[in-house]
Amino acid sequence: MTNTEQRPPASGPARPIALITGVGRSIGIGAGIARRLAATGWDVAFTYWTPYDRRMEWGAEPGAAASIEKELAEAGARTAAIEADLTDPDAPTRIFDEAEQRLGGQVTALVLSHAESVDSGLLDTTVEAFDRHFAVNSRASWLLIREYGLRFRGAPGTTKDTTPGTTPSPTPDTTPGTATGRIVALTSDHTVGNLPYGASKGALDRITLAAAHELAHLGVTANVVNPGPVDTGWMNDELRETLVRGTPLGRLGTPLDTAHLVGFLCSPEGQWVNGQLLKSNGGAAS
Repeated sequence: MTNTEQRPPASGPARPIALITGVGRSIGIGAGIARRLAATGWDVAFTYWTPYDRRMEWGAEPGAAASIEKELAEAGARTAAIEADLTDPDAPTRIFDEAEQRLGGQVTALVLSHAESVDSGLLDTTVEAFDRHFAVNSRASWLLIREYGLRFRGAPGTTKDTTPGTTPSPTPDTTPGTATGRIVALTSDHTVGNLPYGASKGALDRITLAAAHELAHLGVTANVVNPGPVDTGWMNDELRETLVRGTPLGRLGTPLDTAHLVGFLCSPEGQWVNGQLLKSNGGAAS
């Protein structure tokens, strides 16, 4: 696991820390979420894995991590870009260690936007591909959520609400049911012709929704977001046209569309939304 140089700390009041996985390309959904959270008062640690992008048809984007860090720093965020192979079961612990050490505090929001996604169907999926999809999309997500739950120290009545937009108080927030921690996972309902991806994302859904109940005593909400069809360079013209025709609003989603919803879920105003699978897809037909 490698990292890029940390940006200088932003001045002003302390900002809460978000950890976002899967921020490997500047046009990706993860990068869009990182920009949104940085703009709304968060410091941002993010992970990326260049070998994955390199073996995909779009290829790796040279210098993407440093470029994204620069953008986030210009929005006032302290940043930590961490290259990590999520097929490694030990990676989640190391990611949290590095994020906390470099940004100087606990992670308040965990956003899971990483993915292994290589098209194959029911009959042609290999055991190796099936296992790799579940290792990245399901097991790594469980381990990241577990690590978050083991470390997060917030709880209703015992910690201040440190999410963006709140006014710091010298006394703990003792409002019953106050939730200060956030988990948001990105999913997909795609299965036909993309079996290991869809099946492993389905498992991710169940893991995340379990966290909404099992981590409630910590003051944590957990939700799943299905962004629908978002063109980040993986669509051909035929698929793009088909998906646009199937969307009432007549366009594809953008990373910013997803980022707006994730930003709301991570805000104080979003704390009552919990244990939900939300579609942010413009009404696109499944």
